[in-house]
Amino acid sequence: MSERELTEIRALAEHHGLTVSEWTRQVIRAARRRESVGDPARKLHVIASAADNAFPTSDIEIMLAEVERGYLGNGAA
Repeated sequence: MSERELTEIRALAEHHGLTVSEWTRQVIRAARRRESVGDPARKLHVIASAADNAFPTSDIEIMLAEVERGYLGNGAA
């Protein structure tokens, strides 16, 4: 790493109120979160498989009323 790069990194760390070590750890953690680490083919298979499924749904107001009745114990849905 060049002296110029190190100087810039020190300035960035100081700007954020961090040591160079802590700034570096945070930058590395953020980079890890941005990177995908799984098999892309497997991820696509899981998404496609989920999209093939059909689940019963209802109007949101009906579902909320059924949930509320369940909480209050006011009869069957």
